Amino acid sequence: MAVVQFSGISRANTLQDGIMNGQHGLPEGRIPLILAFNLSLLAFALGCSSQAQAPKTRDTPSVPVVVVPAVQKTVPVEIRAIGNVEAFSTVSVKSQVEGIVERAHFMEGQDVQEGDLLFTVDSRPFETALHQAEANLARDAAVEKNAKAQADRYTKLFEAGIVSQEQYDQFQTSAESYEAAVRADKAAIEKAKLDLSYCTIRSPIAGRTGSHIVHEGNLVKANADTPLVVINQISPIYVNFSVPEGYLSDIRRYWARGELRVQAIVPNVNRPPEGLLTFLDNTVDTTTGTVKLKAKFDNLDRQLWPGQFGNVVLRLTTQPNAIVVPSQAVQTGQSGQYVFVIKPDMTAESRPIIVGRSLDGETVVDQGLQPDERVVIDGQLRLAPGMKVAIKAPGAGVQEKRS
Repeated sequence: MAVVQFSGISRANTLQDGIMNGQHGLPEGRIPLILAFNLSLLAFALGCSSQAQAPKTRDTPSVPVVVVPAVQKTVPVEIRAIGNVEAFSTVSVKSQVEGIVERAHFMEGQDVQEGDLLFTVDSRPFETALHQAEANLARDAAVEKNAKAQADRYTKLFEAGIVSQEQYDQFQTSAESYEAAVRADKAAIEKAKLDLSYCTIRSPIAGRTGSHIVHEGNLVKANADTPLVVINQISPIYVNFSVPEGYLSDIRRYWARGELRVQAIVPNVNRPPEGLLTFLDNTVDTTTGTVKLKAKFDNLDRQLWPGQFGNVVLRLTTQPNAIVVPSQAVQTGQSGQYVFVIKPDMTAESRPIIVGRSLDGETVVDQGLQPDERVVIDGQLRLAPGMKVAIKAPGAGVQEKRS
């Protein structure tokens, strides 16, 4: 439009100059028409130019946003990981003698105390072995008594020079041999009593029983591969978890100062149980680059169960006077992370920041913010530095237009 206008004006000026100089070459009757056309064209060009350069009178509308102040408070320094619950101790109960299981004295999944009766094995063969050992002892004891009496007589005869050295040695050896036999019989009796006691199987720990692996009427062998039942001690209980090796130095440093508390977060538990760190493995797993840790929980309310998975929070220390903002306030751009700060004149400022840890929906800002500065948590997509804002109440549902 501007080119046409100005080219038309130039052409009209040229014609006008020609007319004024008498070099038009046109009939005299058409000269007024040409002058009128040039004047109209000039007026049209000036009108378009003034209309294009007219300033906008309508103000840019304010962007609705939700803001919250940056808060200064003490935040915990924590390490989060995935943990697995492990029984404090596990015992696979096996029979130490061979025999038939006569009776199981517990229900599957029952809590038992140390020393509670679990199984009884047929004891009749072992009772018979005990009686036999006792009979052997009685026989050998009688023979020993006679052998000692003869040895005493031959000792006197030898001292009197009536019998030879050989006869004396023979009776002394016989007496000592029967004395040893009596000691062997006593040991056999003790062994028979021990085997008989093994026919009564009791719980070695306090815990919770699993299912019956061997039922009544089955023949069991001594120290067989298959246990009769497995008992897990679940009060107290352990939670195993692994953390990256980069945290190893921090864990060791803070653990040297005092106890480190561990929180186990499992599904459907309102108040997560807390325990203490008790174990740090002596090596780093080279395949995963992690180090294994273990925490002990009292677990009196049985919230933790062996084999269960859950989140583990290891608290190292606390950071006082930290500047904290909601995590949704932190944006990421080409130059790094930033937040929109609302200045007193109700305009937005893009403020670059350096963030630290994030915890429970909040982010610690190490550099870039001061306490009580207002940051935008909703409406950032429509903002640009210097734009006017209108602050909405939290929960008002700011609608952001996404391209």
